[in-house]
Amino acid sequence: MPVAASAIYFLNLRGDVLINRLYRDDVGGNMVDAFRMHIMQTKEMGTCPVRQIGGCSFFYMRISNVYIVIVVSSNANVACAFKFVVEAVALFKSYFGGAFDEDAIRNNFVLIYELLDEIMDFGYPQNLSPEILKLYITQEGVRSPFSSKQPLERAVPNATLQVTGAVGWRREGLVYKKNEVFLDIVESVNLLMSSKGSVLRCDVTGKILMKCFLSGMPDLKLGLNDKIGLEKESEMKSRPIKSGKTIELDDVTFHQCVNLTRFNTEKTVSFVPPDGEFELMKYRITEGVNLPFRVLPTIKELGRTRMEVNVKVKSVFGAKIFALGVVVKVPVPKKTAKTSFQVTSGKAKYNASIDSIVWKIRKFPGQTEATMSAEVELISTMVEKKSATRPPIQMEFQVPMFTASGLRVRFLKVWEKSGYNTVEWVRYITRAGSYEIRC
Repeated sequence: MPVAASAIYFLNLRGDVLINRLYRDDVGGNMVDAFRMHIMQTKEMGTCPVRQIGGCSFFYMRISNVYIVIVVSSNANVACAFKFVVEAVALFKSYFGGAFDEDAIRNNFVLIYELLDEIMDFGYPQNLSPEILKLYITQEGVRSPFSSKQPLERAVPNATLQVTGAVGWRREGLVYKKNEVFLDIVESVNLLMSSKGSVLRCDVTGKILMKCFLSGMPDLKLGLNDKIGLEKESEMKSRPIKSGKTIELDDVTFHQCVNLTRFNTEKTVSFVPPDGEFELMKYRITEGVNLPFRVLPTIKELGRTRMEVNVKVKSVFGAKIFALGVVVKVPVPKKTAKTSFQVTSGKAKYNASIDSIVWKIRKFPGQTEATMSAEVELISTMVEKKSATRPPIQMEFQVPMFTASGLRVRFLKVWEKSGYNTVEWVRYITRAGSYEIRC
């Protein structure tokens, strides 16, 4: 069961009802008074967004100066309810020129009632896509004078097909002079390494971003070097496939356009893409991670007022690849008085606001290494020194045309009944998520 909402209320910060819609008759009309008395007047709005009062549950969220409250009388999916609120607010903003506040609600009562009747039926969420709803709810909202957004171009294809068809995320009749597909694989490396060089935690979170400018209603098929997909393909072809390294994807989530039935049977990512930019899938990898950098720190304490810091950074990726925007942050004590540096590449300086030595390298070639040596002078104090655990060294970087997981696009096929030619662009980017080395 998704939400099964009994009612939805829009309140201002004083608790006055701006607009409401009752979808079921299992709750009384005075439920909003209970919400106002037990939650708003007791100043408990920020404690928990879900409350139970008198046998009913209240899910509420504040957007600008408006509280949106969903009332349910039975067990319901809370995550689905909040997702509905977020999507509904995005829909209202598309009609109101980007604004959603008390004034926008007061100026668009009729339009909001019409939208509330369409996006929820008997308490169950329906279609909340602005592109589709604007095909048959053509009324323009009263825009805020501070809104700079221009009205969206309104399409005139078959609205019934868009509402009831299987491809609700893409409208018909799209035409481009040049048909192009841009695919980006963006990964973030999360690493925690001990002072002795052993890896304590390492994983990669990635996402595949696409930008499609294709005419008509194309059908795309994406092939990756993932283990399950290659095994399934070899079974179907009755012969092994040689494609180099295979990887095992964990926690995969897809955009709604992906044909899950075909993925479960054939293990191929097939989809009719939305127009423009969207996120095709997310994934996580915990095995076989290729770390782009190795960091070897050495910190020596020379008495009570001096420290010696040596950091060596080695790039492990290919020699023809360059890392950009490499930043190494080495924490130092708060009582640091003076620092001096020697670096083989880039620039280093002491940043007192974060109590760290910041070493920046604009361009870091592959299969090379860079070192930094620093002498740190500390303020002498009479207080006995306490042994404390130092914060880890942090690193930031971006490596184009490299994936820490080893994920690669084997093929990207585009089929459309008109048979036009398509240009495909594929790019790989690896970034630092939480890249920390204990020292």
